[in-house]
Amino acid sequence: MPTRAAIARNEAFFRAVNEGIAEASERFESEEAEFLCECGNEDCTHRLEVPLEEYEQVRESPTQFLVKRGHVLPEVEEVVVRRRRYTIVDKVDRVAAQIVRRLNPRARPA
Repeated sequence: MPTRAAIARNEAFFRAVNEGIAEASERFESEEAEFLCECGNEDCTHRLEVPLEEYEQVRESPTQFLVKRGHVLPEVEEVVVRRRRYTIVDKVDRVAAQIVRRLNPRARPA
């Protein structure tokens, strides 16, 4: 089992990749995009179809992530919303939350 820190770094990495997917999808005026699952499993390759509007709502919180149903890691996160094809989770572990906030690509410099 990976450490809480490793889980947080994996999730932050997938979030960073998805930011590029969202940016490209917006340029092409798409209404939804196929994002990578942002779970803590570094080997996960699942894709999630998510409306861009909902993706943007998730990104409003630096501790929320999109994961495939069944990919929730209760030791570091809790379910916020369940959708048919994906789940939105929020970090409840203090260490994981701190790491994902620090690695948030939308964070404003201090």
